[in-house]
Amino acid sequence: MAEIYKPNVLDKEFDEFWSRVNCFAMLDFPYDQRCEFVRNANNCIHGTNFVPYMHLLACEFKCRNVFQEYIFVTLFLILCFELLLFLSHVAHYYYTPALTAISRMLHMNEHLAGVTIMALGNTLPDMFANMCAIYDEIPIFGNCLSSALFVTMFTGGLVCYLSPFQMSGYNTVCDLLFFIFGAMLLEFFIISENGVSIVECIVMIALYVIYITVNVLDVYFLKRTLHCLRREINEMYELPQSEEVKEKRRILQKKYDILSQNNRVTILQRKSYQNDNRTFSFLTKVGSERVTIDMEANRNIYYTRDRSKNHHLFREFFSAIQPIKLNEWRQATMLVRAYYIARAPVVFLSVIYIPLVDYELKKNGWSKLLNCIQIFLNPAFTITMGKAMLFTDKSKLWYYNIPHDVKYGLYSLVVTVPIAIAVFFHSNTSVPPPYHWLFTIMNLTGSMFAIFQSATEITLITGVLGFMLKVPPDFMGATVSCVATSLSDLITNASMAMQGYEKMAYAAAIGGPFFSVLLGTCSVIAVKILLGLSTSMTDLIGSYGENAFVLLILGLLSTLLWTSVLNFNARRSVGIFSMSIYGLYIIYSILIRFRIIHPYGVDILLTSSHANN
Repeated sequence: MAEIYKPNVLDKEFDEFWSRVNCFAMLDFPYDQRCEFVRNANNCIHGTNFVPYMHLLACEFKCRNVFQEYIFVTLFLILCFELLLFLSHVAHYYYTPALTAISRMLHMNEHLAGVTIMALGNTLPDMFANMCAIYDEIPIFGNCLSSALFVTMFTGGLVCYLSPFQMSGYNTVCDLLFFIFGAMLLEFFIISENGVSIVECIVMIALYVIYITVNVLDVYFLKRTLHCLRREINEMYELPQSEEVKEKRRILQKKYDILSQNNRVTILQRKSYQNDNRTFSFLTKVGSERVTIDMEANRNIYYTRDRSKNHHLFREFFSAIQPIKLNEWRQATMLVRAYYIARAPVVFLSVIYIPLVDYELKKNGWSKLLNCIQIFLNPAFTITMGKAMLFTDKSKLWYYNIPHDVKYGLYSLVVTVPIAIAVFFHSNTSVPPPYHWLFTIMNLTGSMFAIFQSATEITLITGVLGFMLKVPPDFMGATVSCVATSLSDLITNASMAMQGYEKMAYAAAIGGPFFSVLLGTCSVIAVKILLGLSTSMTDLIGSYGENAFVLLILGLLSTLLWTSVLNFNARRSVGIFSMSIYGLYIIYSILIRFRIIHPYGVDILLTSSHANN
């Protein structure tokens, strides 16, 4: 009687090969076998975001030599450039005004808006991306530290360089001390027990909750203090106006003016060379004072009772969706015209998809027919694409899921189309309706979705280029990939600084990395523990994590020093100094990559020499 064959460990490895193998292993196969590989490897499907690069390379383009691969790389770079244009355009013209409007509606000051709305908006997509790649063997803590070093030192330094400003002293010191304590505590947990437990993850999450609570209470007590000061000043006007009373009132008024500067987000006046909504503009200042605008005047600038509700309806619509303005085209040079042509698809997609709510613009960016179309187009597109790309079992490429998922977008039309019709008959072309601020919600969600997809796609492109150019994955993850994932932070923070919201941008440059290091790392570790995956120190930190940790702590401590020495005046020189710290990290990483020096940690040569003695 023949014995029944019992599968062994090797058989199990073969059975699970296609579910575990990395898609980039395709590059080690012969050219004629690559297409079959990418069709069978699961990672080539669920590792795709928007464009299936490996499928295009092996099956559609059928590259058969290195020269054809380099042509493919060139196409990647062109796509990456377009995505960078899309990312910067959306962040500057849509995401930044939405953040300002939301902050005003929630009665936040610039610092609280920076460490909450802006920080979470910049960082949550990265955390979700890390959760999706939970089965990949990547040093999550080391990569989060590298990204935090880039955002805090380079992006924060760029904010100081672009627009020097007076910091909020107490808030800045609080953020820096929390960040230093949180990073050092998490690193201690990882090293002391060669990993992190669930309880320690809860402790780190509680630390971040305490940090947010402190910032919220600070704003609350600030408002209470301003209310008490205002009441005392009013009471002094009722007293006999002696010299002593006038002096005391002057002191209280000065204190009130200083505190009120940090009370709320103010909409600032900007000058522009064109009347176009999408031209570059700059902040207007008179001396050291920031010039605010009259939002009500901007809102009603074209309003008149003599015109009909649909006056110039289609003219306004076609003017709004026009990607290149004729007057700009006539005055531009050949190089600028090439830029306009490259930017045209980006501008058109942004205008059609994302509603614009910007209190600095005339009519606050209102375009009646366009905004009515966006009421049903924006939610339907976001739900359909989000369901197909983010919330579907990726057993096949995302665009095969659209016929099945489009029904969810169509369901939204049942609600949004009647709303769009009602808004059309109620509103006027010459003035935005009173509920125009509700479009900010679609502005914010649409901007975040576009920024997340663009940043994710750029990260995947850099990963493909790195593997095709034979760059080690750990080096790519600690340098190029971290910069690619943080491009949204860089562009958003720089845009906010150029528009006069430096405090918000710098607060986000600290609050965002703090969120990423604590919650981004601990959430992934907690899920790995629950799934029974490895969470050892080596797996979490990697080859470059300790270098990033040391330079991050040194950078935060040096920031704490120069802010105190310079009386919290952020100058261009300290911006260059902060950016140079990140440059030092890149130099160390390159030296480690070429084995000129070894990573920070235990020296193998010294350890072996000590053991021999």
